[in-house]
Amino acid sequence: MKKSMDWFLNPPVTGQSNIILLRLMAGSVFLWEGILKFVYPNQGVGRFTKLGFPNPETLAHLIAVGEIIGGLLLLFGLLTRIVSLYFIVQMIVAVLTTKIALYYGTSPLPMPPAPPKMGIWAIFHEIRSDYAQILTCLFLLLEGPGRRSLDFIITSSKKVYTINEK
Repeated sequence: MKKSMDWFLNPPVTGQSNIILLRLMAGSVFLWEGILKFVYPNQGVGRFTKLGFPNPETLAHLIAVGEIIGGLLLLFGLLTRIVSLYFIVQMIVAVLTTKIALYYGTSPLPMPPAPPKMGIWAIFHEIRSDYAQILTCLFLLLEGPGRRSLDFIITSSKKVYTINEK
């Protein structure tokens, strides 16, 4: 148990500096999607109600807050592995709850605006951004936030460097 917690809390931070681009992409999408759940009821409470979730108002707001806070944490590269795992689980649940019914054409959500409207190709088309977010978070989970992150600053500030003089 200690080793697995260590793995989550002490991610590798020596990855390439350009990992920040993946954090910026994933973090900003989660941030603005969280904000949209508050601004547009059809994206938050309305959507959760149509999908039949219990306590849709509370759940929509909790998910929105999680996306806003998690998105900011990814942007800054803080607690990257924990946040990435949270988002992977969230996105898998989102795909399962919204896209399976699309296969059968029974989704309570509006149909896609253009063909394909149902079946496997409709699912592939509709999950493209979910898929990209899942894989990006999986990369961040495995590789860590990179050198341009708060995780790196915190980790490197704990180390004491000495210079050997001859």
